[in-house]
Amino acid sequence: MPESFAAIYQRACERKGSEEALNAQVGEPLSKSDIAKISNDRFLAHMTKKVFQSGFVWRVVEQKWPYFEEAFFGFDIEKILLMPDEMLEQKATDKRIIRNYKKVRTVRDNALMIKDISQEYGCFAAFVNQFGPGNITQLWRKLKHHGTRLGGNTGPYMLRAIGVDTFLLSRDVEDYLRKNDIITGGMYSNRSLDAMDEVFFHWHEESKQPLQHISRILAMSWGTNQALP
Repeated sequence: MPESFAAIYQRACERKGSEEALNAQVGEPLSKSDIAKISNDRFLAHMTKKVFQSGFVWRVVEQKWPYFEEAFFGFDIEKILLMPDEMLEQKATDKRIIRNYKKVRTVRDNALMIKDISQEYGCFAAFVNQFGPGNITQLWRKLKHHGTRLGGNTGPYMLRAIGVDTFLLSRDVEDYLRKNDIITGGMYSNRSLDAMDEVFFHWHEESKQPLQHISRILAMSWGTNQALP
């Protein structure tokens, strides 16, 4: 049996100095009803931002982001899908954004994924809302399989950034999961992801807290996390 979430929570409170200090740092995911209101263009925008931030300085992407919005027509799905290869090549030379042709191509690729899924579910948000505690890594896996450059932490970080309730595999969370024999081998193998879904669902059922709270508190209960100065 995994460690109880109550024990994890108590340890995190001690490390952060108090229950109030800990709870101030967990943040809040959006509700399913609020997720349902997110338009397809905003999903594509968040995907694109995380793709460009991967392996790069996040601050630089944030500074340039208004130009990304302008260059890609506010991430309007239909307009993006009309962009020919030649236009994508031109965008990859635009000094206002980050000049990486392979990443620029992901904008159109992921727009196509969003459109295809939306034709089946009505909108991308409706597809996302099918997942939650107990199977959230199934959503990660579908983003990786159907999207472009959304594997690893990129897809989960995109979901967290837009407000979808998910845990994240930070360095401290991964270290905890390995040292407590919850996962072995590859972090993103199906076996590891299934094991993570199971344990996070167990903690969710115990605590009734969202996955975001659980993973933040787990991270703050482990590793070098201590009380804030």
